[in-house]
Amino acid sequence: MNFHTLEELAVLCTSRGLGIGRLMQDEQSRESGRPAEQEFATMMSYYGIMKEAVHKGLAEDTTSRSGLTGLDAQRVIAYNKEKESILGGAATEAMAYALAVSEVNASMGRIIATPTAGSCGIIPGVFVSCQNRFGWSDEQMVYGLFAAGAIGYVIANNSFVSGAEGGCQAEVGSAIGMAAGALTELRGGTPSQAVHAVGLALKNSLGLICDPVGGLVEVPCIVRNGFGAVTALAAADMALAGVRSVIPADEVVQVMLEVGSSMPEKHRETAQGGLAGTPTGRKLADGLK
Repeated sequence: MNFHTLEELAVLCTSRGLGIGRLMQDEQSRESGRPAEQEFATMMSYYGIMKEAVHKGLAEDTTSRSGLTGLDAQRVIAYNKEKESILGGAATEAMAYALAVSEVNASMGRIIATPTAGSCGIIPGVFVSCQNRFGWSDEQMVYGLFAAGAIGYVIANNSFVSGAEGGCQAEVGSAIGMAAGALTELRGGTPSQAVHAVGLALKNSLGLICDPVGGLVEVPCIVRNGFGAVTALAAADMALAGVRSVIPADEVVQVMLEVGSSMPEKHRETAQGGLAGTPTGRKLADGLK
């Protein structure tokens, strides 16, 4: 890739007169040696799987094999239909869709890891709900995925995207940043605004530990996906309104690396600390043996 930082990405987009999504499509094609149209078709197939996961999570039994999780997305949708939600319908729908995809993952369904299976609900939750709301085409959403991919590429190469390496800030946090930056572009924001959205989103996720009960990607992973979708919406709105990340986004990424590197092992996907180490967490884990 011809960029290694978020600042370089924004500058390159501006110099070429391209959005992040279109630039990333070109860069991916150049690096892979495959035609840009082929890269686009592949990404379109990924988006199709994301939408399928949303619909499956809202319509089918998503009870996990452990029995710990399932059907919460459907509960949120039902609640949203019965009364006016506190968040508002649009944000509640994004939250429910994110829960739906994460529950499909926990029940052994097919998902796209964005950037990991543990954070798989955030981008689909944000993208599919906003597509429904704003009437965007699938083609527009695919460019949004390319934009999210460019952001994820920078984060992965300068910090972490896995909970085992850097805690949940690396998984859910990265996905929130990817979704926020891409959504900012989809709503007409500049590359610079998209980068600010990433910085704003990541700052709100710093220090989040990875503490899965029983070592399963269920508790608290699924609800964190739901909360993450709402945070991504908020970060995009802030950036579009002109709110800037006072600490540059690339510096925030470096802080995520610093925090994750100093995080105790028990807070990095070992299921030994945090919520997994509570009396209830241990009791639930023992019941899985």
